[in-house]
Amino acid sequence: MAGMAISADVLRTHLDYTGWASQRLVSAAAKLPQDDLTYDFKTADRSVLGTLVHIYAADRIWLARVSDLPTAAFTTDADYHLTVLENDWPTLHERWRQWALPLTDEAARAEIAYKDTKGNAYRQPLWQLILHVVNHGSHHRGQVSGFLRALGQTPPPLDLTAYYRQQASK
Repeated sequence: MAGMAISADVLRTHLDYTGWASQRLVSAAAKLPQDDLTYDFKTADRSVLGTLVHIYAADRIWLARVSDLPTAAFTTDADYHLTVLENDWPTLHERWRQWALPLTDEAARAEIAYKDTKGNAYRQPLWQLILHVVNHGSHHRGQVSGFLRALGQTPPPLDLTAYYRQQASK
C-alpha cells in the first residue's frame, strides 16, 4: 500500500471536492434557525454547527501538518460561529488549493512526519494524509446530512459523482 501510485492531480481534485462539498453543506446549514444549528444530537460533536466546526478544524490542523507549520489548538470558542465557516473555511480551502498547486507525483509519495493532537509522532506518505483529510470530511458531512434530514431539511447532493458532473458541465 505504501508504494501505491497516486497522482498529484487526483489529490488536487479530491481537495477541491472536499472544499466544494463542505461549502455546500455550510450553505444549507446557514438556512437553519439557531436552535436547529445547535440542536444536540448526542454525537461526539453534538450538533450541525459542532460537526461542521470539527471538519473545519481538522482541515486546518492537517494543512499545518503537511506544511510543516506549528499547530494551534484544535478548536477554540471563536470557531463555533457560522460566520467563521462561511468566511474562514473558504479561505482555508484556497490555502489548500495553493499548497497543492506545485505538488508533484513524487512529493505525493514522500513520507511526512507529524504529531497528532496528543503529541504522538507518525510518518506516512503524503497521499495517505490527503485522502484521510477528504475521507474524514466525507464521514462527518454524512453525519451533518443525516442531522439535516432529522430536522426536516433536504441536504444538498454531496456525492463525488455530483461534483464530477458539475465540473464536467463547466
